[in-house]
Amino acid sequence: MRRALELARLGSGYTYPNPMVGCVIVHEGRIIGEGWHRVFGGPHAEVNAIASVQDKGLLPKSRLYVTLEPCSHFGKTPPCVDLLISSGVRDVVICNTDPNPKVAGRGIKKLFDAGAQVKVGVLESEGLELNKRFFTFHTQKRPYILLKWAESADGFISGPNNQQVQISGPLSRRLVHKWRSEEQAIMVGSHTAASDNPRLDTRFWPGHNPLRVVIDRKLQLPAHLHLFDKSLPTVVYTYQQRQQQHEKLQFVQLRESESLLTQIMQDLHRRQVLSLLAEGGTYLLKSLLKENLWDEAICFKSQNLVLRDGTPAPGMAHSQLLEVQDVGPDRLLHYRNNISELNL
Repeated sequence: MRRALELARLGSGYTYPNPMVGCVIVHEGRIIGEGWHRVFGGPHAEVNAIASVQDKGLLPKSRLYVTLEPCSHFGKTPPCVDLLISSGVRDVVICNTDPNPKVAGRGIKKLFDAGAQVKVGVLESEGLELNKRFFTFHTQKRPYILLKWAESADGFISGPNNQQVQISGPLSRRLVHKWRSEEQAIMVGSHTAASDNPRLDTRFWPGHNPLRVVIDRKLQLPAHLHLFDKSLPTVVYTYQQRQQQHEKLQFVQLRESESLLTQIMQDLHRRQVLSLLAEGGTYLLKSLLKENLWDEAICFKSQNLVLRDGTPAPGMAHSQLLEVQDVGPDRLLHYRNNISELNL
C-alpha cells in the first residue's frame, strides 16, 4: 500500500477534479503490475495496473492494493470495479472509501457481491493526507484552502502605507510557482491585483496554470492588468452586474446580503475546484482566517529584512505549526488549521 501511495502522488496537479490514486498488484509476494491515475480523463490507476500485468492468468490468484475504493459509475471512463471483476481479481485491499456520492461504498459492495475478499482502511490516515483536497471538497462542499504570504523578520507583510516590498528570495518564489502548479485555483483580492499586477501563473515551474480568481467588489480594477489579459481562465467575483463575458474571463455577480467568501466557495465547488491557493493581500487572508475558511497556511519569513512599520502579517490562532525549514535566506513556516473538520 505504501508503494501504491507513492505511485498516486505522481499524478499531483494533473488529476483534478479526480483524486490521486495508485494501484499495485502482487502475486506470491512479487509485484506483477502497478499503475496510477496519470491525468484527468485518462485511464484510472486500476486500469493501468491491470494493463501492465504480462500474464493476465495470474490475476485471479493475486492481491490488488488500491489507495481509493474502485469507482462503480460511468464517468470519463467505465467503472473500474467492473474491470476488476471481469479480470478475475478476488482479493482487494483498499486504503480509503470514496466520499463521492456517486461511489460511497458501492464499489466495495459490488466486489463483495461478486465474491471478492475485500479489506478496507490500510494506511487510512496516509490516504486521507494524500487526497485531503478531494475529501474536503466532498465532505465540506468547498475547495481545500491554502493561505500563502511573506513577512519581514519583524512581522510585516508590506511597508508603511501599504508600500510593496520584495520580502522573499528567488528560491522561495520558485517554490511558490511549483505549489501553484499543484493547486487548481489561485485567488487574490483587489488591492493585491492593483498594486502588484500579478500574473498568477507558473512561468518559473513546469506544470499546469491554475484558474485565476479575483475579488473585485465594485469592478474598479483597470482593464490593463495581467489578470484580465484572457491568457488564462479567470473568474472575477463582484457585486456589480457585468454583461460582457469571455471564454477565459468570466464575471460572477454575488449578493451583497450574504457572505462574499461563502458565496465564492459555493461557486468554486459548483465549478469542481478541489483546491484554492490564496495569495493575499492582508485583508483577504485575515477574512479567510476569521471565517475559518482555511486548511493550511504557508509563510515565508525573512531572516534579514526588518521594516519596523507597515501592515502586520496575519495572526495564526487556532493553528498547528507543522514544519519549519530554511529556504535560501527565508524561513518557511507551515501551519495547519487545528479546528478543521477533516481530522487528518
